[in-house]
Amino acid sequence: MRKIILAILGILIIISALFIAKNLINSKKRPKPVQEKVVKTVFTDTVKNGTVKIVIPANGSLVAKRRVELYSEVQGVFKSGAKLFKPGQKFAKGQTLIRIDAAEFYAGLQSAKSDLYNSIAAVMPDLQLDFPEISGKWQKYLNSFNLNASTPKLPEMSSEKENYFITGRGIVSSYYNVKNLEERLSKYTIKAPFSGVLVEALVTEGSLVRAGQKLGEFIDPSVYEMEVAISKAYASLLKVGEPVVLNNLDDTKTYNGVVSRVNGSIDATTQTITAYIEVKNEALKEGMYLEANLNAKEEPESIEINRNLLNEGAQIFVVRDSILDVMDVKPVYFSDTKVVLKQVPDGTIILSKPVPGAYAGMLVKPYEDKNNAGVTTKSTPSETDIRTRKAK
Repeated sequence: MRKIILAILGILIIISALFIAKNLINSKKRPKPVQEKVVKTVFTDTVKNGTVKIVIPANGSLVAKRRVELYSEVQGVFKSGAKLFKPGQKFAKGQTLIRIDAAEFYAGLQSAKSDLYNSIAAVMPDLQLDFPEISGKWQKYLNSFNLNASTPKLPEMSSEKENYFITGRGIVSSYYNVKNLEERLSKYTIKAPFSGVLVEALVTEGSLVRAGQKLGEFIDPSVYEMEVAISKAYASLLKVGEPVVLNNLDDTKTYNGVVSRVNGSIDATTQTITAYIEVKNEALKEGMYLEANLNAKEEPESIEINRNLLNEGAQIFVVRDSILDVMDVKPVYFSDTKVVLKQVPDGTIILSKPVPGAYAGMLVKPYEDKNNAGVTTKSTPSETDIRTRKAK
């Protein structure tokens, strides 16, 4: 009996403890939850459509516009001249670049001239007897003949008889043989076709030069060209005479050039079109690597923004009543860092700098610069989060 009473008391005590514990838990006051609300400060611009100049960037190396590769058409020993045949040597137009020893060939030419002279002298008695009316002009030609000067042109044939007579004596063939040798003799001396500088010299004085051998390269350092490859999409936009600004990648110097030529065909492999930019400046050297900005066209009623502000699906973020939203736009041109857009109404407030983790519906607060109210914000203070606590 005692055990039963003790068991009942134990059960009552446990039930009472559970009841008391439950009341204590229910009577405890819960703290009200705190909701953290983040308002992101963003940089914005107000859209004002206008005319945007589309500039196509391109780069390349400078090459002299007037360039001559020097080759020998004859064989002989390279003789020294008034100036050394060395890279960097300047020559004026008409000055001798290369002189090859032609003593042996010159002797052969003089022999051929002498044979021509003797042939004409041999027919003079017959001309005086059979053709007295034309003998005078041939006598005059013979008197003016000079072995040390260029062979003068033969007198004009006044009749078929005269032509047959002179040709039959081998005078005409001898004359053209001499003229051919004289032309050949002129190839022993190479003169500068224009004022310029020697950039490559492959032979030196005393070297044996062979026919067909390359001797060097000669350029005009006053005018250069840069070849650039442009996408075929801009083939119709490039115009000859369009001004171009060239930048030196090694420093801040700029040079003014002009589009001198545009290739009429498109490279089938790269689908690009080649344009040639002409530039003049004393500071330029062949082989310099420059960057060009080609003014392709002007796009009206458009804006230009950074490419990282354009989202996938051709959309940009706009601010409406302190809330981010997205707007569909029409991109018309992409560069490495910029994009030109259309169909963005005037007065639209857009982001001027990307916001990490931005999404439509995000609560934002435009940054206001007191010194530039209503103007595109250019200052770059650190972004701050305005955190407020609101009790539910």
